[in-house]
Amino acid sequence: MKIDRLLSIVILLMNRPLIQAKELADMFEVSARTIYRDIDSINNAGIPVVTYQGANGGIGLMEGYRLDRNLLTERELADIFTALQSVSSYVGGEHTLLMEKISSVIPPAQSAAFRSKTTQLIVDFSPWGLNGPQEERLTLLKEALEEGVAVAFEYVNADGRMSKRSVEPYTLVLKGQAWYLYGLCAKHEEFRLFKLLRMKALVKEGRVYVRQDIPLKDFPWTKGWMRPADSLPVVLHFSAAGKHLAEDYFDSTELQPDGNGGYTVRVHYPEDNWLYGFLLGFGTSVEVLEPEHIRVRMRELAAGIAAKYR
Repeated sequence: MKIDRLLSIVILLMNRPLIQAKELADMFEVSARTIYRDIDSINNAGIPVVTYQGANGGIGLMEGYRLDRNLLTERELADIFTALQSVSSYVGGEHTLLMEKISSVIPPAQSAAFRSKTTQLIVDFSPWGLNGPQEERLTLLKEALEEGVAVAFEYVNADGRMSKRSVEPYTLVLKGQAWYLYGLCAKHEEFRLFKLLRMKALVKEGRVYVRQDIPLKDFPWTKGWMRPADSLPVVLHFSAAGKHLAEDYFDSTELQPDGNGGYTVRVHYPEDNWLYGFLLGFGTSVEVLEPEHIRVRMRELAAGIAAKYR
C-alpha cells in the first residue's frame, strides 16, 4: 500500500546517497510515474528529496540534509515492525521489504534487543487452514485501490439474495476476523460495506474513478455493531461437556457456575440470522433458557436440521 511504499523509500534514502527511479519502480512493482508522485508526496511532508540528472544521477536527499534517525524511538520502530508483521500474516509477504528496511535502521549493537521487542507480541490474523480464494480477492482489490479503478462482482447478502454490483473501492477492512470492502456502490449510489466471503466473479472494471475525501468518523465499522435499543437479554446454559466452549467465547465475568460443572451465561444480542447461526454453532453443548420465543425458534431450526438426516 502507498504508506508502506513511502516509508520504505524514505528509509532507503536515509541509507543510500542516490537511487534510480527505475530501481525503485522495479523494487515496488509500480511505474516510474508513480515513484515520482511518491517523491512529490515525500517533499510535501517536509523531507527535501532532489532528483539529480545525468549518467550518475538519481534520487537522493538534499545535500547537507540529514533526517533525524531519532524521529522514532526504538520502541516505536518495534511497534511498527510488529504491526507490519501482524498484517503480513494475513495478506502475504508484501511488507517483508519494509520490515527489512526498518531493521536496517537499528544499530548492530541494539539489533538483539530490537528482535526481542518485536517477538514479545505476535498477532496472527491468518486462519487455520487454507484461504486461497480470499487471498486472491484481497490481491485483486488492492490492485484496484492502487490503480483507482472500479470493480464488479456478484454479491450474496445476509438473506441469501444475489445481485450484481459495480463498486468504487475505498478501503479494505479486517473486522472480527473477516475482510470487508468499503466502497461506493453504483446500484444504490451510496457507500456500502461488502464481505469478501460473499463475493463471486470479482473482476476489475476499466472505469477509473476520482476518490472522495471521506472522514474517518463516517466509516460504518467505527460505530457500535450492537445498539442497546436493538438487543435483548439472552440466558444460555452450557453443559459440563461444553464448558470449554463457553470459556472460549465469553468473558470470565459473564460465566456463572451452575454447580454441576457447567455455566449459565447472561448476555445481550440483537435478534437476527447471525444470532441463530451463532447459537447453533455450539451444537448440543448449549441450551437457550430465555427468552421463550428464541427457545421455540431454536427447536424449530434443530428439528429442520434433524429432518435432513433422517
